Amino acid sequence: MRRHTNNFFDMKPPFWIGMAALLIGAWVARRPTIGTSTANATPNVLFILTDDQGWGDLSLHGNRFVETPNIDRLAHSGAQFDRFFVSPLCAPTRASLLTGRYHLRTGTVSVTQGWERMRSDELTLAEVFRQNGYATGCFGKWHNGEHTPEDPNGQGFDEFLGFCAGHWNNYFDTDLQHNDRMVSTKGFITDVLTDAALHFIGKNKSRPFFCYVPFNAPHSPHQVPDRYFDKYKAKGLNDEEASIYGMVENLDDNVGRLLTRLDQLGLAQNTIVVFATDNGPNGHRFNGDMKGIKGSVDEGGMRVPLFVRWPGVIRPQTQIKPNAAHIDLMPTLVDLCALRFTAAHPLDGHSLAGLLTGRTDTLPDRMLFTHVAGTATNPLPAEPGGVRTAQYRLVRQKGQTQLYDMLHDPSQTTDLAAGEPRQVKTLQAAYDRWFRDASQRINFSRPAAVAGRRVLLQAPEARFSGKIRYKQGNGWANDWLINWQSPADSIWWDVVVERPGSYQLSLQYTAPDAARGTILTLTTNKQTLQQTINRSFDPPLKPSPDRIPRKEVYEKAWAWLPLGRLELPSGNHRILLRATSVPKEQVAEVKALLLTFQGTPAPVRTQN
Repeated sequence: MRRHTNNFFDMKPPFWIGMAALLIGAWVARRPTIGTSTANATPNVLFILTDDQGWGDLSLHGNRFVETPNIDRLAHSGAQFDRFFVSPLCAPTRASLLTGRYHLRTGTVSVTQGWERMRSDELTLAEVFRQNGYATGCFGKWHNGEHTPEDPNGQGFDEFLGFCAGHWNNYFDTDLQHNDRMVSTKGFITDVLTDAALHFIGKNKSRPFFCYVPFNAPHSPHQVPDRYFDKYKAKGLNDEEASIYGMVENLDDNVGRLLTRLDQLGLAQNTIVVFATDNGPNGHRFNGDMKGIKGSVDEGGMRVPLFVRWPGVIRPQTQIKPNAAHIDLMPTLVDLCALRFTAAHPLDGHSLAGLLTGRTDTLPDRMLFTHVAGTATNPLPAEPGGVRTAQYRLVRQKGQTQLYDMLHDPSQTTDLAAGEPRQVKTLQAAYDRWFRDASQRINFSRPAAVAGRRVLLQAPEARFSGKIRYKQGNGWANDWLINWQSPADSIWWDVVVERPGSYQLSLQYTAPDAARGTILTLTTNKQTLQQTINRSFDPPLKPSPDRIPRKEVYEKAWAWLPLGRLELPSGNHRILLRATSVPKEQVAEVKALLLTFQGTPAPVRTQN
C-alpha cells in the first residue's frame, strides 16, 4: 500500500522545486508589471476626489476657458478612462467608491436628513488599507455620516480634517473638524486641506499610506480667491462661471502641490495616484455635448473623469475604452496593492487592474445601474433610475422610459424606446430586479447613533410638526428650523444609544425679545427636562464672500441653552422638544441639540 504524506519537505526534490516555481510564478503574475519592471509590494495611494466638477471642467477635455495643466499632466502620465460612471449625487458616489458596492446596499440613499449615512458595518477602503499596515488619512468632505461610528475615524481613517456634511458654509478662515474636535483654520479651504494632506504624506513617508483627499470645490457656495475670479472674469465669463472655473484652477494648483511633494520626497514612483470627480457639473456649462447635469440619470450627470497614474506599472497615455464605474475602485486598488482582503459583504464592482497594466483591453459587457432619491417623505421611489450597457442607456424618470443608443447617439437626441420594445423590456426587468435587491436592507427609521462623547444632532436630522419649517426649505446640510410659534408645534430626534449613561443636553438656538419667558419641555424615556428662555439672542446673518447669491443657508452666530441632564439607556429613544408656554407666539430658531456624555452611572448596590 502506498504511503501518503502531508509533509511538503518529504516530497522528492523535483516536485517541491517545481511547486516553488509555480508559486513564485503565480505571485509574479499577480503583481502588476510592464515589461521587466515589477511594482513594489506596498505602493502608497493618493486618491483625489473633487465635488461637482463635471467631465467638461478640464482643459484636457476641450474646455476652452478653464486651465488645468496639472490634472492634464496627471492624465497624460497614466491611464485615462473614456467612460467612467458614478452616481448623480455626492454621498451615493462616495459610498460606492469607498466600498465597491452600490450605494443603496450601504444604506446611503441621498444627501441629507440622515439619508447620506453609510452603515458602520460596511468595509471601507480605509479599513482595508489599515488592516494591511497602511497609515490612513482623509482631508476634505466626508458626507457619509457625521456620528461615531459612521464618521471618518470610525470608518478606518487614522486622521481626518474637513467636514462630514454635504457642503460647507464658508471657504475662508473657517472652522473644520479635526478628528473629534473643531479647529480654526486660516486661508482658502482647498489650500488648507491640501496643507493637511501634505503634512500627512510627509509624516508617513517611511511607511505605506492611503491619503484620501475629497476636496469640496467647486461645490457651491461660489467662493474663490480674487486672483482666480478676476482671471476668469477677464475672459468675459459671468460671475457663476468665473467662480466655478476659478475654483477648478485653484484645485489644479493644489493637485500640482500634491504631485510635487511626491516628487520631492522620492515617492512618486511608488505611489498610485487616482483622480476622479463625484458627479456631473453643478450647472449648465460645457460638458462635451452630453445631456444632463448633477442629479440627472442621463450621461452628463454621471460620466466623469478618472485618471490613474503609477509610474513603471501603468503606461503613460493609456486609454481605457470599456465602461467602468465607482464600484470598481475598491477591488481595483485591492488588486493593484496586493492587499489581504476578506469582503464583509459581496462586492458589485470588478477589478480594473488588468486594463490598467495592459494585461487585457476588454471587459465583459455588463449592466451598470443608478438611482436618485426622492423627497424626504418618499426617499426611495423606484425612479429616477437607469441602466447603462456598452451600447445603451435606459432612463426612467417622470413616469417615462427612454432608450438611447450611446454608440451612435452619445448626446441622447433620439429616444428609441418605441422602436426597441424588447431591449426596453430586458433592461427594465434587470433594473427592477437590481433595485429590489439593492434596497432591501434600507432602514427607513434612520435613528442617529449616540456613541461618542459629544453628539451634535443637527436640525436636518430632526423631524417636526405644526408650522415649523426649514429656513432654506430643503433641509440641506447646515439648515435650521424656523417658524416655531405655539405649544402645538414639536421637534424630535430619533436616536439609538450605543453608549448608555448620563448626558448633558444643550439647545443651539436664536430667539427674539418676544421669545423671553417661553418654557421649553424636553422628554424622553419617561424623563422630563424644563428650561425657560430668559435671554434673547437674535443676530443678523454673517456677511459672506459669495460671488453670486447662494441656494444654501447663510451663516449666523448661535447661542446655547443648557437644558439639563438625562440618563439614556441602550436602545432606541425619541427625544421630543416642545414649548409648553408661549407668551407672545414666538419661540426660537433651532440649529441643533448637543448631547455631552457625562459618564456611566455606578451600579446600584443591593444588600443581602
